[in-house]
Amino acid sequence: MTPRPTAPVPPGEVSYEFFRASGPGGQNVNKVSTAVRLRFDVIRSASLSAEAKARLLRLAGRKVTGDGVLVIEARRFRTQEQNRQDAERRLSRLLAQARRRPRARKATKPTAAARRRRLEAKQRRARTKRERRGPVDLD
Repeated sequence: MTPRPTAPVPPGEVSYEFFRASGPGGQNVNKVSTAVRLRFDVIRSASLSAEAKARLLRLAGRKVTGDGVLVIEARRFRTQEQNRQDAERRLSRLLAQARRRPRARKATKPTAAARRRRLEAKQRRARTKRERRGPVDLD
């Protein structure tokens, strides 16, 4: 599997909150705050263009609050450091995707052979339907 492109996480524009993860994990889960909530203010970010901000807001979907703050929660790993890195990695992938301009679609026309095949298929279908009809009464 090829690695996805990533963009550097802008320092100073990201804040972290650490909390206790839920689920299995024994006593450790009740004592240690290993889960990470990363917050990135998309609207006020100086490292993104207006176009990239709009793309990031669309890409992130429900992960963005009403104030335009992207919230990524990471609780997959048992250590705080691994979860922090996981959250940063996910943010950097989103940033890389948002910074990439989508290619403009070029209008194309069907080839002559494609048009011919389409018409032949229509004629075959029409012939099949014609043959299914019953005999015509001339009374």
